[in-house]
Amino acid sequence: MNSPIYKIEALIRPNRVEAVQEALHDIDIDSLTVTESRGSGRRQAVTHTFRGSQYGRNLAPITKVELFVAAARLEEAVSAIKEAAETGEVGDGKLFVIPVIDAMRIRTGERGIAALE
Repeated sequence: MNSPIYKIEALIRPNRVEAVQEALHDIDIDSLTVTESRGSGRRQAVTHTFRGSQYGRNLAPITKVELFVAAARLEEAVSAIKEAAETGEVGDGKLFVIPVIDAMRIRTGERGIAALE
């Protein structure tokens, strides 16, 4: 990987968001976006019975945490998220690292890593 900027997308349990945010704050990364959502993965669907009929609930609550980091901070950020989000149980989530071609701060026009600072 040789992009100077990376986007990290972490799909985690909703109850681990505060721990992830604190772990990132501890390494001086405070800019992130959090989106509440629902999704499905490998874990088994939950089946419920309502008025004698069974139905499945295939979509579980999930939280997406997105942030952008300079290449020099990438491994540190990934490790912080992994350690804070991990419970050791099925359904802990996924983490994706995506190279970013360019970034721009709209207000000033700064580009690249300067747009992240």
